Amino acid sequence: MKSIIFHQSFNLAILGFFLCQIIVHASEKKNVLFIISDDLTYTALSCYGNKICKTPNIDKLAKQGTRFTQAYCQATYCGPSRASFMSGYYPHATGALGYKNPRPQIGERSTWSQHFRNHGYHAARISKIFHMGVPGGIESGEDGADDLLSWDEKYNSKGPEWRAPGDGETLQKNPDGKKPVVGGNTFVVVEADGDDLVHSDGKTAKKAVELIKKYENMEKPFWLGVGFVRPHVPFVAPRKYYKPFKPYSNMVLPEKFPDDWNDIPKAGINYCTSKNMQMDIRRQKKAVGGYYASVAYLDAQVGKVMDALEKSGKRDKTIVIFTSDHGFHLGEHDFWAKVSLRDESAKVPLIISVPGKKPAVCNSFVELLDLYPTVTSLSGLPEQSRLQGKDISKMLDDPSHTVRQEAFSVAPMRKGFLLRNKQWAFIQYGENLPHKLNGGFEHGGNGIELFEMEQDPQQFINLADTLKYLPVVQSFRKKLKEKLIAVRKNDLIN
Repeated sequence: MKSIIFHQSFNLAILGFFLCQIIVHASEKKNVLFIISDDLTYTALSCYGNKICKTPNIDKLAKQGTRFTQAYCQATYCGPSRASFMSGYYPHATGALGYKNPRPQIGERSTWSQHFRNHGYHAARISKIFHMGVPGGIESGEDGADDLLSWDEKYNSKGPEWRAPGDGETLQKNPDGKKPVVGGNTFVVVEADGDDLVHSDGKTAKKAVELIKKYENMEKPFWLGVGFVRPHVPFVAPRKYYKPFKPYSNMVLPEKFPDDWNDIPKAGINYCTSKNMQMDIRRQKKAVGGYYASVAYLDAQVGKVMDALEKSGKRDKTIVIFTSDHGFHLGEHDFWAKVSLRDESAKVPLIISVPGKKPAVCNSFVELLDLYPTVTSLSGLPEQSRLQGKDISKMLDDPSHTVRQEAFSVAPMRKGFLLRNKQWAFIQYGENLPHKLNGGFEHGGNGIELFEMEQDPQQFINLADTLKYLPVVQSFRKKLKEKLIAVRKNDLIN
């Protein structure tokens, strides 16, 4: 009898021990590693189908997590996009439409990393998380539009940018080739001398490796933001990253469509075009090659950070996110750079890798705004009903799960708004437009665009002024009006 009682007690003790271990493991907070690139289009990554630009390190992460194919930024240039996903509000909720920090608008409310900091996390950033001027802010090593309340520690990664020694060429507005390499937000390619550590992103990766090692024995979980600035112009990278893309004459440009701009409003023509930048075919091909080299350099730095995480022993305790603040045109429609609301500019690469969850590809619509509430949920932190993003964590278990029927993005400097669903891309410039004109809509002034994405994925044919699609246009105009009302109805209103 004593033996039976002993064995029962022993078995109960063992069961109790394992239950305690399960509870401790379940309640253990996971680290967050947020890696963000700058001006990276999904079309440049091999895990999204690019056959020329190889990105093995980002591809490896994609195989470990969920790769989203329909992820959209909330603003198509750096400042308002970063202010949005870090604050948890749409740009037109805060009014943070430029290159400033959203703190004056959100007051004491917590940013994404600050919310984690407030709940026991050590929060740190390296380089560009909130807006930071490129190349100017990188050359000076300044904080840009950073938010001090968001971090326990922060580091900037100063770099030479266009001044880097090497072979450089200004591609923009340099038809006779006499203009020297210049600074500013300019299409410049520099095949740079020296190694990765000469440049900002190499220094960012090195610091990230140091911090991950430093955090190995830290009791607190960490929220670490690693902000890379490539492939933002200037296209500067060590020489070795250019080799796969030379000669530049081998680069293939997007399909050119005759009279491509004739059926779109003036506001729909991007601010950077082959025409106004005076880039001939040779320069366009070199711009693509220079961009791809910058992406290859970025990919190598991502690999260093991920290797450090693996070696730290914290990989299975860390949520990893990789994305970009918005996309980038590489000659589609003879458009270049960002700002446009076409897919190449408004859609972003997004990979979320969560320990214990199977790899997947998710084709449902998501927004960068969803990262804050989603990672909060995955980490077991208190929810905040004020956040305008949605929790998409169920998609990580079931990639067929749908949270959004449409994605919403804006181009404030064009007063442009995008509603994008599976079938349609609807773009409106300005909130108040004229009504019917000859059975359709006026394309002068602000205007609208409508593309049937399943039949016309490259967005060549604007259907907005076609009588047949008038009900579709009217439906989207109503949806947009309702969306803006909902965006502006928030707890920031006094």
